[in-house]
Amino acid sequence: MSSAEVPAVERRTIAKVSWRLLPLIVVLYCIAYIDRTNVSFAALTMNKDLGLTAYVYGLGAGIFFFSYFLFEIPSNLILERFGARLWIARIMITWGLISALTAFATGPTSFLVFRFLLGAAEAGFFPGMILYFTYWYPSVYRGRVISTLFIAQPIANALAAIISGAILDNVHGFLGLKGWQWVFILEALPAILLAFVVLKMMTDRPAVATWLAEDERNWLEGRLNEERHKIDSVRRLSLWQALADRRVFALSMIYFMSVTANYGIVFFMPQIVKGMNLSNQMTGLVTAVPYIIGTIGLLAWGYSSDRFRERRWHLIVASLLAGAGLIWAGWFGSSYVALAGMAAATTGIYGSRASFWPMPSMFLTGTAAAGAIAMINATGNLGGYVGPFVVGWIKDSTNSFQAGLYFLAGCAITGAVITFFAARASRAPEEVPAGVVRAPAE
Repeated sequence: MSSAEVPAVERRTIAKVSWRLLPLIVVLYCIAYIDRTNVSFAALTMNKDLGLTAYVYGLGAGIFFFSYFLFEIPSNLILERFGARLWIARIMITWGLISALTAFATGPTSFLVFRFLLGAAEAGFFPGMILYFTYWYPSVYRGRVISTLFIAQPIANALAAIISGAILDNVHGFLGLKGWQWVFILEALPAILLAFVVLKMMTDRPAVATWLAEDERNWLEGRLNEERHKIDSVRRLSLWQALADRRVFALSMIYFMSVTANYGIVFFMPQIVKGMNLSNQMTGLVTAVPYIIGTIGLLAWGYSSDRFRERRWHLIVASLLAGAGLIWAGWFGSSYVALAGMAAATTGIYGSRASFWPMPSMFLTGTAAAGAIAMINATGNLGGYVGPFVVGWIKDSTNSFQAGLYFLAGCAITGAVITFFAARASRAPEEVPAGVVRAPAE
C-alpha cells in the first residue's frame, strides 16, 4: 500500500506513536546492550587483574545468558499482567546497580556471580519490548519497527567500543580505581537515570494514551483487535499450548543459532582487533566499523521485508551472509582484510532480526504471545552462553580465534538451513500476514 493510499488517521496515529515511543525504546535497548557487552572491552585489562583465562572469561561473559534464560518467561508474564511501564523501570534500576557493582569483582568467582545476577536483573527487557510493540503497531509495520529497535545493537557496540576504549586509557587511576572498573561504573549510570524517564513517558496500552486523539485511539485499538481476532479465530492457543508448539520450537532453534554467532563475535572482537597491535583507544575505534556498516544492512532488511511482505527468504539470505562473513574473517585472522568479513557478518546477523521477530505475533496473541516470545528469546539467548564459551575454549586450546570463527559461521549457516525447512509460507495475501513459520501438517 502506497503512502497516498494510507488513511490520514492511520498516518497520524503511527507517526505519533513512533515519535513518542521509538526514540526512547531504542535508547533504552542501546543502554541495555552496552551494559551486557561492555565486559568485552573491560577484558582488555580486567582479565589480567582478576586472573581470568580466555575460558573463564568466556564462561563469565556467557553465564549472563543462562540466568537470563531462567528468569525470562516469568518476567515477561509479569509485564503482560501488570504493564510495561513499571516493570521495565524496575528492570533498568536493578540491572544498572548490578552492572556498576561488577567493578568490584575481585577474582573469577565474584566475576561469575555478578554476571549471573546481571542476567537475572535484565531478564524480560528485550522480549518485553517485542511484546510491547504488538500493543502499539499493526503487523504490517512490525518489520520496520523491529529493525529500528535493533539499530540499538550496532550503535551500542560502536559506542561501547569508542567510549570504553577511551575510559580504559584516560580514566585509569582516578579515585584509585582502574580503567576497567570505571567502564562498568560510568556505563551503568544511564540505565538507573533513564528508569525515571520510562515512568513518565511510557504508556501501557493505546486505550489509556491521553496523548492520542480519540479517533486515533479508536482506530488503533480497532485495527489491533481485528488482527488479534483473525489470529484467534484460526486457533487460539493457551500459554502452555504455545510453549509446546513446534513453530515456537523452530523459531527458538533459529534464534539460538543466530545469537550464538552474534555474541561469539561481540565478546571477542575487541581481542581479535587488539591482535593488530593497536592501542586500547584505536582498538575501540576500529571495532566500531563493522557495527556501523551492519546498521545499513539492518535498515535495508527491515524495509525490504515489510515492503515485500516476506520473511523467510530475507532471514535465510541474511543468515548465509553472516556465515560467509565469519568464514572470511577466520581465514584472514587479525587483519584489516578480516574486518570486511566481520562487517558482512554483522550485516547479516542484524539484518536477520528484522525478518525474524515479526514471525511469533503472526500466530500468537495475549499471554500466549508473551510466554512464547520470552521462550524464543530465552532459548535463543542461551547461544549467548554457548558462543563465548566455545570460542574461549577453542582460543585456549589452539591459541587462535580461527577455528572459533568457523564454529560461529557454522551456527549462522545452520540457522539458514532450519529456516529453509521449518518456514514454508513466505508470501501471503494482503489481509493475511506473511512469513508465518508453520508446523508440519497435522
